[in-house]
Amino acid sequence: MTSPYSPGLQVDLTVPGRARVELDAEPGAVIAVIGPNGAGKSSFVRALAGLVAADGTALLDGTDLLTLSARDREVGLVFQGQLLFPHLSALDNVAFGPRSRGRSRRDADRTAQDLLDTFGIGHLAGRRPRELSGGQAQRVAIARALATEPRLLLLDEPFTGLDVTAAMALRIELAQHLASFDGVTVLVTHEAIDALTLADQVLVLDRGRVAQHGTPQHVAARPATDHVARLVGVNLVRETDATGVEALTTFSPRDVTVSLRRPEGSARLQWQGSVASAQQHGDAVRLLVDCEPPLLADVTPQAAAELGLAPGRDVWLSVKATAVRRYGSADEDQRGDR
Repeated sequence: MTSPYSPGLQVDLTVPGRARVELDAEPGAVIAVIGPNGAGKSSFVRALAGLVAADGTALLDGTDLLTLSARDREVGLVFQGQLLFPHLSALDNVAFGPRSRGRSRRDADRTAQDLLDTFGIGHLAGRRPRELSGGQAQRVAIARALATEPRLLLLDEPFTGLDVTAAMALRIELAQHLASFDGVTVLVTHEAIDALTLADQVLVLDRGRVAQHGTPQHVAARPATDHVARLVGVNLVRETDATGVEALTTFSPRDVTVSLRRPEGSARLQWQGSVASAQQHGDAVRLLVDCEPPLLADVTPQAAAELGLAPGRDVWLSVKATAVRRYGSADEDQRGDR
């Protein structure tokens, strides 16, 4: 006999005028939601939290969240701005949720202290938000979201505004906690490193629709949108064959040859444009070239100096056929002309 109970998260919802999302996630899953500004990422998360109206269904362990008030949903929510209670200590901020749900003060405080210890800030339990650094305050916010033992954890760009060191440390601590978290986590992010290190699924939203859904490795290797291609640092070119079928071509900025004259020889793909920006990128200079489509190219600092590759410089770009990867609607991977 089939049970009507379905653990995990099954979503088929519409935020009118903003987002249309379908998603199926098992308990313990971490889903990174990525896409350009205005794609509907935050609207989706807020709909799950009950902060904006939505149509459809969002089943969490068999219960439709959309039929419940925001207060009655087993959801933990973290925004990028922390939104801690300024008049409460770190401990009281984290204990607030369990206390409001009827747990004794002693029990709630013990839970709060354990979570603060987990995130390495147990010694800061008595401090108020204004006495904490950005990274410390965000740890408190995440601990507060987890204190009510939610079945769904919603993280809306939790590392934004933190310096690189603080963000990396928090990312590591969060990964360790999520490894044993048996609920579902939805993480909205603008950083490829979050998708690659924290998530086991990536949901790509573009113009309010799901443009791609798969493992981080699959999405990074075969990006379906320009935003994802930029996020993982590859070039994406759309081509249409004689039958009208669209194919996607990707290649690394390292495989792009930059010259001041039209190249001759075996390069199959060529573009002409002007340098829009030139920035240090590791041991290379990364160029953004304004052509159709805009492309990235990595050159050595010596080549950048010798060719005068400053913004406004007209250049030719070329890529050998053996350096590109092609795939289409059937997602058949091809290298070069094979």
